Amino acid sequence: MKLFRLFLFIGVMTFPCELSAQTVYVTKTGKKYHKSNCHYLKNSKTEITFEKAIDLYYTACSVCKPNAQWSSLSIRSTSTKSTTTPTIKTTKSTQCTGKTKAGASSKRMTKSGNGRCYQH
Repeated sequence: MKLFRLFLFIGVMTFPCELSAQTVYVTKTGKKYHKSNCHYLKNSKTEITFEKAIDLYYTACSVCKPNAQWSSLSIRSTSTKSTTTPTIKTTKSTQCTGKTKAGASSKRMTKSGNGRCYQH
């Protein structure tokens, strides 16, 4: 029984090392990581480690499902790096507050901070 526990402990301790050695592929513009045979990689393909993909906030491709059993795991939980996620600024479009020459409200949408579209 002690021998079994020893092997179990060694297996658990080496598991994060095996994850970091996994190779995944990313594209120049995407934020997903893929298997080498995924059809989304036909135009560009860069090889990186699974750990680096997680550190760069890449997520698993929903088509090829690379490392499906590991995609929900976070390597960051075993490392000493900070686990804060970057803030993503989202702005909502609002209707332009400008008026047309006829005096009607503009129908255009804008994300501009002043509330006016490019025409006003």
